[in-house]
Amino acid sequence: MVSISIRGLVKRFGDLVALDHLDLDITGGELFFLLGPSGCGKTTLLRALAGFHFPDEGSIAFDDGDVTHIPPHKRETGMMFQSYALWPHLNVFRNVAFGLEERRLPKAEIRTRVEEALAMVRMEGLGSRKINQLSGGQQQRVALARALVIRPRCLLLDEPLSNLDAKLRIEMRGEIRRICKEFGLTTIYVTHDQKEALSMADRMAVLDAGRLAQVGTPEELYRRPVSDFVAGFVGETNLIPGEHAFVSGENHYVRTAFGDIAGRVVAPGWQPAPGESVLLSIRPECLSLSDAPPVQNGIAGTLAESVYLGEIAQYTLRPEGGSEPLHLSELNPRRVLRDTGNIFYASAKPEDVVVLPAAGRR
Repeated sequence: MVSISIRGLVKRFGDLVALDHLDLDITGGELFFLLGPSGCGKTTLLRALAGFHFPDEGSIAFDDGDVTHIPPHKRETGMMFQSYALWPHLNVFRNVAFGLEERRLPKAEIRTRVEEALAMVRMEGLGSRKINQLSGGQQQRVALARALVIRPRCLLLDEPLSNLDAKLRIEMRGEIRRICKEFGLTTIYVTHDQKEALSMADRMAVLDAGRLAQVGTPEELYRRPVSDFVAGFVGETNLIPGEHAFVSGENHYVRTAFGDIAGRVVAPGWQPAPGESVLLSIRPECLSLSDAPPVQNGIAGTLAESVYLGEIAQYTLRPEGGSEPLHLSELNPRRVLRDTGNIFYASAKPEDVVVLPAAGRR
């Protein structure tokens, strides 16, 4: 169980700055996710932790030991790639044993450790199988066993579930989390799948152009985003522009095209000034529809679309005086509104409305 400390990390590829003076601390035994759009630097950071990329500036420490310029085979990390990178000419046992054979361990110890690793991923008794005889989920388990068999100080996972179908992805989320927690592994997991990160992570970081946009628990990033980038990337949200008007208790009132809307400021160290341009972030599930004007935070509009998906109903409302439609969702709907073209009112509680700096201000 190793803690990781990253300070001032910079990695360039020609004129491209992939990591831009990045600072990050990861606690021992933590399941930590790196999330962000393509090209944001998350895989570059993972490969820097593994030793495949040496940084141009900054340092990486495992516990109190500086590993910044230590080669991969001396860092004692286990890495699982998106492609699994299994050897097709070797059976399951030999694929898992490969790293131990390279370390020239005794044959008896190799056999014991491979059998233990296969048991960890629930692949007991399948050591003689060929790789092409395995399902996608089984291949994923073999790749995970190969990363675990060397007993790594930390486990590095690069989009490990991207090649699986939806049902297997959900099943393997639970398996990976179980293994990491059961054996106290410090795990850094790269993904672009927000649901994957939200359902598995102890903490997570959203990267944007090589910088940390926000670090926190899944609940913090989803319910208390500090920027429009984080709010829009972690889940779906409605962003409404306006001007900060006044404060009353915990509520900040923002003047919008739909009238004054009350919300909460959650970004640390920021308080909007009167008249300052801001954005409101409201998640679709935080909005409710009614045919009568609400007492507070009401937005009138025309119901443009109604979609029923069984466990959820999704609505699109085109507000009066606004150009962007509002998206709403209702879980376990008792009655689905089909009256498209009619006027309805969307509303949200102030505690579910996040007041953010205007785009590009943070």
